[in-house]
Amino acid sequence: MPNLRPVEHPTGQQYELRHGSHRATVVEVGGALRIYAVDGLDVVDGYGADERCTGGRGQPLIPWPNRVADGQYRFGASDHQLHLSEPALANAIHGLVRWANWTAVDQADDRVVMAHLLHPQPGYPFCLDLRLAYSLSDVGLTVAIVATNVGDSPLPFGAGAHPYLTLGTSVVDPLVLRVPGARWIRSDKRGIPTGVEPVDGTPYDFRTPRPVGDAVLDTGYGDLQRDADGTARVELATADASRSTTLWMGPAFDWVMLFTGDTLAPAMRRRGLAVEPMTCPPNAFRSGESLLSLEPGETFSGAWGITASKQG
Repeated sequence: MPNLRPVEHPTGQQYELRHGSHRATVVEVGGALRIYAVDGLDVVDGYGADERCTGGRGQPLIPWPNRVADGQYRFGASDHQLHLSEPALANAIHGLVRWANWTAVDQADDRVVMAHLLHPQPGYPFCLDLRLAYSLSDVGLTVAIVATNVGDSPLPFGAGAHPYLTLGTSVVDPLVLRVPGARWIRSDKRGIPTGVEPVDGTPYDFRTPRPVGDAVLDTGYGDLQRDADGTARVELATADASRSTTLWMGPAFDWVMLFTGDTLAPAMRRRGLAVEPMTCPPNAFRSGESLLSLEPGETFSGAWGITASKQG
C-alpha cells in the first residue's frame, strides 16, 4: 500500500491567480472559483480553503444549468434518466461536473486553464471535453468556457456558472441591483418553469436600479438587454455608490438566474447574491428552450466575467 497522506484541502489543489490588486483562487474540485477579491475586498462570497463548497458557490454548471424535472428527458429517439441530485424535489440539478476533479493544463501568474473529460454515464451517455480558462486583467476576471463533443453522436448541452456577488455588507438587502432582463421565469415549488412573462409591473423588474430590499429571488430572466458590444450586464452597488460590481455575459448566455439564498443554511442566507449566467433556462433538457445540440467534433465557446470598482 502507498503511504497516503490526508487530503490538505476539501476542494483539492488550489490555484492562486494574481494581477495587480486582483486576487483569485480556482480549485481542483469542480474547477470552481473559490475566491475573487480586488484591493483586498471580496467581490464574490466564497469560502475558506479548509471548507467544502456549499450552495454551489463558484461552481460550473455543465452540461446543464439549474434543474431537470424528475431527471428525465428525451434526446433524439432515446429516453434518459439522470441521477436525482436534488432528491427532496425529485430533480437533477446543476449538471455533472461540480464535484469532479479537474486538471490544470495551462497556468501563469494571472491565468489557469482547468480541463475535465466528462465520460459517458447513466443518464448522459455522451462524451465532452471541457476547458475553463480563468484570467485576471486590469478590467477584472474573465471565465471562458469551451466544450467539445468528442463522442460519436450528437449530445444535448447547456452551460452556466454559480458565483455569489458581494460588496461587504452582512446581507444583500441594502444593495442596489440592476438586472437587464425584460422577461422573468415563473416557476413552481420545485423550481421548474411554468411560463415566461414580462417583468413590467412586477416585483421582478430591476431594469431600473433599485435596492434588493426584502425581495426573495430564485428567479430566472430572459430577453436580456445588451450593450452595443453584445454584452449583458447585471450590476450591484452600495447605496452610496462607493463600491460596485458587475457580472457580464457574452452572447452565448441568453439567460440569467438571480438567487438571494433564502433556502440556504441560516448563516448563509442573503449573504451574497448569486448571479448565474446560463445558456438555457431551467428544465431545458425537457423543454428544449435554448438547448444546444452539439454534433460530433463540434465545439461550444462562451465567456462571462466580473468587474469591480471602488470610489475614493
